[in-house]
Amino acid sequence: MGHDAFPTLRISRKGAVAHVTIDHPPINVLSVAVMTDLRRLLTTLAGDDTVRVIVFDSADPDFFLAHVDMTATPEALAELMADLPEGVNVFQAVGEQLRRQPQVTIVKLAGKARGGGAEFVIAADMAFAAIGTAGLGQIEALMGIVPGGGATQYLTERVGRNRALEIVLGADLFDAETAERYGWVNRAVPAQELDEFVDRLAANIATLPDGVVAAAKHAIVPSDHADGLVRENEAWAGLVFRPATAQLMGAGLTHGAQTRDGEQDLEGLLRGLAG
Repeated sequence: MGHDAFPTLRISRKGAVAHVTIDHPPINVLSVAVMTDLRRLLTTLAGDDTVRVIVFDSADPDFFLAHVDMTATPEALAELMADLPEGVNVFQAVGEQLRRQPQVTIVKLAGKARGGGAEFVIAADMAFAAIGTAGLGQIEALMGIVPGGGATQYLTERVGRNRALEIVLGADLFDAETAERYGWVNRAVPAQELDEFVDRLAANIATLPDGVVAAAKHAIVPSDHADGLVRENEAWAGLVFRPATAQLMGAGLTHGAQTRDGEQDLEGLLRGLAG
């Protein structure tokens, strides 16, 4: 499982723990290539019972997964769309596959994750965020749409309807401590301790007696959001193809979205377009 097989990922193994580092410069945008690699890797690992834990992190200290690529076209998405599970769209498929992975999945969040990147974080079994450097945000409303990759369902389950509405409609970037307080992540950890904390937890889980991890995942199952995902897709699809949405995304790209400088305060950039 080398770089040639998964060009946007770096994969290593320590015992029964697989470490997956997202490496897609300049800002780890959730592109077609990244989604393709993630889905193929998860499928490959699902059949490997010698792997018990998968830890995801980023090669970029500032960005875990920036957000879905604003330049992605239906033509570019066609191959992913041709192999979708029933009842989900192309973005929801990534999260649902992650949620149902037989291994324990852990996100080590040191930088920012917005939009589809934040949806990936919340789809994992566990997430730990670095105090002072991590950020989570659902920015879709600022582009004239709503989340379309599972966030409306996963957030409501995790943080409650009122806070889910705050996150989706407020469209702010949340720091690690607030995300922990809301239940969006498991725990906020001092940045200098994040690697040690997550690696120790992953190793402890991976060395449990045979059958324990599988039994726990069999007993503690992810909620079934099938109906909600259909509603989310309908809400998202009803907005994403409007000319106004294309104009907002185009203006965002023109003013620095998907560049390192522009993404430091993407919320401010997008709000400025409405001024």
